[in-house]
Amino acid sequence: MIISIKEIRNFLISILIPLLVGYCSSVIANLLSGLDVSTYYSQLIKPGFAPPGYIFPIVWTILYTLMGISSYIVMKKGYDLYKVKDAMFFYWLQLILNFMWSILFFGLDLRFTSLIVIIILLVIVLIMIFKFYKINKVAAYINI
Repeated sequence: MIISIKEIRNFLISILIPLLVGYCSSVIANLLSGLDVSTYYSQLIKPGFAPPGYIFPIVWTILYTLMGISSYIVMKKGYDLYKVKDAMFFYWLQLILNFMWSILFFGLDLRFTSLIVIIILLVIVLIMIFKFYKINKVAAYINI
């Protein structure tokens, strides 16, 4: 199977978009709070089972990469299909909510608002996974 340059480009763009969204969100949160997010996290009162702060950049890089891969898989079915457009609407919505959450929580210290956003985000992600599942099971499982 020969992979075209266009497909490689589309694949890389699909991965870069969520990575850039996550990075930009972190940068904005850092600028607004005046603290590095890892410093802010270390100052929070956390339960004993909370992971150490250095884990988050690693895990989020992996998660955002997987989100990009799953979106690429769905988009390969053809954006002209209604079910692909519908699924991608929820993908973009959850990406926007992901972007907003770090800014609200770390940058603006709006914890209750962040709680509401994360609950909405969870619902949107579940809907997105369901819609991805109807298009491609692997794309859905990647998000689980």
